[in-house]
Amino acid sequence: MNYVALLRGINVGGHNKIKMADLREALIPLGLQNIRTYIQSGNILFESTELEEVLQKQIHETIQMNFDMTSTVIIRTAEELQHIVDNCPFSQQDIAEASATAVGESLHVAFLPATPTEENRRKYLSYENDQERCVIIGREVYLLFHKSIRNAKLSQQLPKLEMPATVRNWKTIMKLTSMFES
Repeated sequence: MNYVALLRGINVGGHNKIKMADLREALIPLGLQNIRTYIQSGNILFESTELEEVLQKQIHETIQMNFDMTSTVIIRTAEELQHIVDNCPFSQQDIAEASATAVGESLHVAFLPATPTEENRRKYLSYENDQERCVIIGREVYLLFHKSIRNAKLSQQLPKLEMPATVRNWKTIMKLTSMFES
């Protein structure tokens, strides 16, 4: 099965530095096949016959042991990633309007390890406004910003979901999806 592991907080602002070549090398003993990384923020594509939960634990422990750091590891299959792309809840017009005024990327997805509770969803969704929109579908939070993800209430309030999240912009998600096809 084809998987992507999304690591939280790797090589961000000079913290938790890991060279992707070293990371790929450290993952080989896990029996992962065709290990590839994309950019320096901890996006790992690979093949494995293991289940998501097992892979999550193994990769987390490998990072802790080899790099002396803790990073949340979120796993999705290639099919799940394609489903995320195919089911974006924002229209092309919504995205174009946000992109026209945004600093940087306007569309992002926060990946969660589990589906948030209804109570936590409600708490989080209360921060939505006309400049910061979001839709929660299963284990993903689609985020659309008309200004910037930096200092946005929706990005700052992700802890209201009471679980770790790692965020990727749409451009990165599209690239990861295309890498599965190559």
